[in-house]
Amino acid sequence: EVQLVESGGGLVQAGGSLRLSCVASGFSFDDYVIGWFRPAPGKERKGVSCILSSGNIYYRDSVKGRFTISSDNARNTMYLQMNSLKPEDTAVYYCAAIPQSYSGSDSCSLARYWGQGTQVTVSS
Repeated sequence: EVQLVESGGGLVQAGGSLRLSCVASGFSFDDYVIGWFRPAPGKERKGVSCILSSGNIYYRDSVKGRFTISSDNARNTMYLQMNSLKPEDTAVYYCAAIPQSYSGSDSCSLARYWGQGTQVTVSS
């Protein structure tokens, strides 16, 4: 059974930092595209950053230079270091995974499995 458990969200002032963690079980990072998603207000979840099958990394334009995604494959844990946070980064952040064999998996736009989400709130 695939499980994804996020932690590390919280309340921070603008300009501050947070580090999100996602502990995965039931699959190997080697076979999946993994990443972080968040919804825009009233809209569906969209990819913020993903580690793609080639090892390349995707970042949404709005977070480039501020967020860093990484993983510890031995611990099946993924991280999102978020620096220089802005109020518009406020959202529930979801850890997500999709098998590399799925069509369109290598785009940071699709997910097959989701964590429960962790709230990030950035005050101005």
